Amino acid sequence: MAEDLYVIAGTKEEQYKALMPQIKALLEGEPDLIANMANMVAALKQQFNWLWVGFYIVRADELVLGPFQGPIACTRIKKGKGVCGTSWAEKKTLIVPDVEQFPGHIACSSLSRSEIVIPIIRNNEVVGVLDVDSVEYNDFDENDRTFLTELVESLVIPQTFAN
Repeated sequence: MAEDLYVIAGTKEEQYKALMPQIKALLEGEPDLIANMANMVAALKQQFNWLWVGFYIVRADELVLGPFQGPIACTRIKKGKGVCGTSWAEKKTLIVPDVEQFPGHIACSSLSRSEIVIPIIRNNEVVGVLDVDSVEYNDFDENDRTFLTELVESLVIPQTFAN
């Protein structure tokens, strides 16, 4: 079934408020997690035109690349390494205004300037992360944290998915 996404201009908050119900409608009734992750990142990329939007999924002792939109990416990231691995290890969202200032940053793309990583936590365990990179410095703020967290919390994660 074809779906249309209505991209709007305006403040970041206005854009999120218009986008959120559209993404939730895309996910509604679809039981497949990978399909839902793919549509979510496509919608975010289309609305905000960030450099890279995607998921990494916890598999044993590393994050493995999941659905994404943007240039090619690192395939595997160890726990505690880079922004994604640190978000996983600390079980918290990280907003990085300048990735070059983040100790141990993994440069999957030399074009990335700022980043936000939202952990997906189920039963007090991180099962994946949503990673967003921008070509602009200081591109992410509390609006992004709030709305992106709401989106990842809306994903239905099957019990068999974790590890």
